[in-house]
Amino acid sequence: MKNYETAMNIMVERFAKDTLIAVATTDGKRIYNRIIDALYENGAFYISTHALSNKIKHVEANPEVAVCSADWFSGHGTGKNLGWVLAPENAEIRAKIRKAFVWYDDVSNEQDENSCFLEIRLTDGMLIKDHHAIRYQIDFTNKSAMLSENWGEFKS
Repeated sequence: MKNYETAMNIMVERFAKDTLIAVATTDGKRIYNRIIDALYENGAFYISTHALSNKIKHVEANPEVAVCSADWFSGHGTGKNLGWVLAPENAEIRAKIRKAFVWYDDVSNEQDENSCFLEIRLTDGMLIKDHHAIRYQIDFTNKSAMLSENWGEFKS
């Protein structure tokens, strides 16, 4: 459990703010990748987007996505359109996104009911620290992580 807690602390330190990640989706024929702003919280990345965007169309057809960050993290997750940003159930994440994304109010049209939040609930990932000296293989679903030091074997 200590490895998981340490890995989660690193995830919060690096990604619990406006951060750029690559998100890969598929339309069933091709893979699409794009860099987007995201906010990490409790095992998920949150993105402000539009319900008519290709990423939402792809996620609704196939919710499996891959993510990657220049801050030494890559992983997989399940995407879900959380719906209109002004829906009452989105109030908490909306407040956090508005605080983290200083540009949010300048580019968002919240009156457009297609303005939505995308949640990517992580299932697994690889978190690297100190230029590969420390690697965490994370199982977000079971809240566990294995540690590898200096390219050694992963251990619980």
